[in-house]
Amino acid sequence: MLEMSVPELEDAIRREIDENPALEVSEQSLPDSDDRGFGESAEQLQLADYSDADDIPDAMRGFRSALQAADNTDAGTLAVEEGHSLIDVVMLGLASECSMDERDEKIARHLAGNLDSNGYLRRPLSVIADDIAIAEGFEPDENRINELFEAIRHLDPPGIGAVDLRDCLLLQIERLPESKERDVADEILRDNFDLFSHRHFDRLLAALDTDKETLGEALDLIRTLNPKPASALDPGVSADRARHITPDASVEYNPEYDRFTITLLGNIPELTIESSFVAGLPENNKETESGSARQRKNAAFAFVRKRYDDANAFIQLLKMRSSTLLSIITAIAGLQKPFFVSGEKADIRPMVLRDVAEITGLDQSVISRATSGKYISTNYGIFPLKLFFNERPDAASDVSSHQILHALGQIIEHEDKHNPLSDRELGDRLEAAGFNIARRTIAKYREKLGIPVARLRKGL
Repeated sequence: MLEMSVPELEDAIRREIDENPALEVSEQSLPDSDDRGFGESAEQLQLADYSDADDIPDAMRGFRSALQAADNTDAGTLAVEEGHSLIDVVMLGLASECSMDERDEKIARHLAGNLDSNGYLRRPLSVIADDIAIAEGFEPDENRINELFEAIRHLDPPGIGAVDLRDCLLLQIERLPESKERDVADEILRDNFDLFSHRHFDRLLAALDTDKETLGEALDLIRTLNPKPASALDPGVSADRARHITPDASVEYNPEYDRFTITLLGNIPELTIESSFVAGLPENNKETESGSARQRKNAAFAFVRKRYDDANAFIQLLKMRSSTLLSIITAIAGLQKPFFVSGEKADIRPMVLRDVAEITGLDQSVISRATSGKYISTNYGIFPLKLFFNERPDAASDVSSHQILHALGQIIEHEDKHNPLSDRELGDRLEAAGFNIARRTIAKYREKLGIPVARLRKGL
């Protein structure tokens, strides 16, 4: 339970309430409406067992209209949210652009099905033709496959159906209005792609019949192109983008009173033991008549006792989780107070699990599990708890890796783009700024920032 995120914990609570009749939501924590999902009536819970209104028994027909209304609402919501897959987009586009018979549609669907999530077709057409012959039972015409493939390459979004990155950018360049910089960009991609990809701008300028200003405009034009034209249409990518981070707690710093307000978040209701289970324990514990009646009452008592114990244990676990998280986050906020005051990552001080363990008295493994995958909402945004754990570069230093990353990013941001600094020179600049960092680790910090080597940072 400690490792669960807020959505996972909410699901676990719902399951436990459904499975254990001894567990119920306290009346004090029930919302006025049922939009939080924990206040369903007995009738609603029964109706939820039926996937379709027609499956509801006649005895419950009075509730059928309510279920039908809910079904209609859900269907409308899903229809809006689902959208079209990449295959759907291609097939709809082809249907509007060219005339296709039944065979053509099968060929087109195979071509569309071989597009990757970025919209590229990386398999040879001859191999796809073999797939069609095996799956559909006919030999596709080679010319027709090529025609349909070319039709796909002219669909929106521009660049779809490309065989590689260069081809993808060229397909997009062809759609742009004529201009001098567009012609230069086309020549760069078509005839000098290796020089462009390796950023050999001096050699590129020498190879083109143009001036430096036009070359710069052509390069800027290329940078506006989309290397992954169909990524937004891929259902998996769309689902990832739609998945929001749910913070587990909020940490608000009040400068006026110089104190933190820490709140655990989530739709977590207060749980209690259902009253009949509490009342049933002492009553069923009394001596009863012998024989089968006593056996039945003993079995009933055992059932009540187990459900009662399980419910009580679940409630205690929830309380332990809350107190543990609150203790850990309070310790982190105290240790990383400079960050919560300024919001600057450079102000995050060195901190390891042992530092938090010394304050909370918890085992380091417990702290590691509790902070894994957890996020907190602050005055400056939402951050993962793991962000605040960082080692010192060496035992004698009191500098955090975040401070080094910030300094390194600043040095690279202000370097001469025509003559970018090597890793050795970056190390010298950091040392001059007071960061005594081994040069072999410069590349590791640079890569962590997502910054390429000096050759690839060189500008025109």
